[in-house]
Amino acid sequence: MRRSFLWLFLIGSVLALLLAGCSDQSSQVTGPQQQSSQTSQAGARAPLLPKVTGGNYIEGSYIVVFKDAVADVDNEVNDIGQKHAVKANFTYKYALKGFAGKLSAAQLEALQNDSRVAYIEQDQIAHIFASQLNPPSWGLDRIDQRNLPLDATYVYNQTGTGVVAYCIDTGIRQSHTDFGGRAVFGYDAIINGGTANDDNGHGTHTAGTIGGAAYGVAKNIKLVAVKVLNSSGSGSYSQVIAGINFATSDHQAHPGPAVANMSLGGPVDAGLDQAVRNSIASGITYCVAAGNSSADASTQSPADVTEAVTVAATDISDAFASFSNFGSVVDIAAPGVNITSDWNTSNTATNTISGTSMATPHVCGAAALYLEANPSATPATVQSALKSNGTSNVISGVPSGTVNLLLYSVVASGPPPPPPPAPTLASPANGATGVSIPATLSWNASSGATSYRAQVSTVSDFSTLTYDQSGITSTSTSVSGLSANTLYYWRVNASNAGGTSAFSTVWSFTTGSAPPPAAPILSSPLNGSTNVSRNPTLSWNASSGATSYRVQVSTDPSFGTLVYDQSGVTSTSTTVSGLAGRITYFWRVNATGSGGTSGWSAVWSFRTRKN
Repeated sequence: MRRSFLWLFLIGSVLALLLAGCSDQSSQVTGPQQQSSQTSQAGARAPLLPKVTGGNYIEGSYIVVFKDAVADVDNEVNDIGQKHAVKANFTYKYALKGFAGKLSAAQLEALQNDSRVAYIEQDQIAHIFASQLNPPSWGLDRIDQRNLPLDATYVYNQTGTGVVAYCIDTGIRQSHTDFGGRAVFGYDAIINGGTANDDNGHGTHTAGTIGGAAYGVAKNIKLVAVKVLNSSGSGSYSQVIAGINFATSDHQAHPGPAVANMSLGGPVDAGLDQAVRNSIASGITYCVAAGNSSADASTQSPADVTEAVTVAATDISDAFASFSNFGSVVDIAAPGVNITSDWNTSNTATNTISGTSMATPHVCGAAALYLEANPSATPATVQSALKSNGTSNVISGVPSGTVNLLLYSVVASGPPPPPPPAPTLASPANGATGVSIPATLSWNASSGATSYRAQVSTVSDFSTLTYDQSGITSTSTSVSGLSANTLYYWRVNASNAGGTSAFSTVWSFTTGSAPPPAAPILSSPLNGSTNVSRNPTLSWNASSGATSYRVQVSTDPSFGTLVYDQSGVTSTSTTVSGLAGRITYFWRVNATGSGGTSGWSAVWSFRTRKN
């Protein structure tokens, strides 16, 4: 009876890990391991779990799971390796007990008859599916408020300080400026000796939503790159389990509040589910994607793990995403359509994509905010806090049997900080004259401020504004487009999660004369051209601030004698008529504006044709 239940429980457990919000295709297992074989007693044969429909299986590659009674995994793996010439690619000691590797038919048969083996499943490939979209991100704006419309702010009273996030994905571009050095290498299951660098983009995107300074929910969390998927977004079940095994081991070695993000999934898999459950039992809160198949999430792993926080997706109008999986295993929903976050192509790159992969890191970040304020909370407590604090009944189109609950991120205890004091202005000094254009305005930092707003006006009551810029994160701004010899007034205020300060004292400055335009750059005919028309059209690039140009043509490079000298040209070209044939001519241009006249351009030459 127990054997029959085990067979039924483990049916369909071969994971086709679909990165739940993007598109990837999995790689095969790689790593270090081996095991020993003791012949099982009659009737104790370990089952080979049946394949599930649609699985993309790896020929000859298997995941071997030991019984809980096995004490020394390394010793058993070595014993199996010696007796059956089995090489383990991964050894699992923390998330579950067992190993993964290539097995011949004879080796498979021997291990099924080994008394230490609980079950064996064939390894398979996982892949992601994504949509490339252009609209700006809105997720942070939505999760800190109960109802629409969006208010163009993200208010938070915690930053995830002291919390570790295991990003089990395609890796992270750890040098991305949005991470500020907080993204570090953890484990690479794809490349032996690799650094968990993200060569796909999906992992950097999810990490950015968890904890990027600009795009993240928890803006000071430590992000640990756990690479289990390759450049095409694919990875085997054995690789994913290896990543979970690492996270569990690392957390045991470095206790403290921790979360894990798994924006991936696939058909129900016993080994993967067991690994996630054991890792949660070690103290890590797991946030997992429901999946993007418009299907019941209970058919997917690890979405079916009830101890994890399973996340569905919504769009900007609070509608349940058309692609999102659903069902009773879904704990909460979060923004997952057209989400902008960091990308892997450069240290400043971003991308906008959709999926439950994008919804899940919003929840993971919110879990980190809660853990900062409640560092001893268990995963069950964190899950309960997220659910009890969510916003009920605001999502439209929720499938039957699915909770109508939207993430609300302000779950951490403690009041918001007080608003910052008004800034004090620094430069240019009050009443300064001859200020250059563009003008650089600077002020002293306000304690607790996260951003500033600067205003410039030609009237002291600021009833009309020449410049009005909010969201400035430094203590200076450059103001272009000012008029020369003009009196301006300016002021600055400061903001944080607790509110906005009063404006600073108003200062004034007067701009100086506009600088002369830059010397023009000639464009046609090219320098040294031959066989040019005797009535050529000379052209050049526009100079900023120029209102007119002067063009000179001469038969000598010093322009001692002029055959053409035209000022007041208001376009960037002029036609010169009646030049002699087969003569080399030299030409140059300068520019005039309100600030004066530029120097001459470089001198170019051309030679006319005979006729």
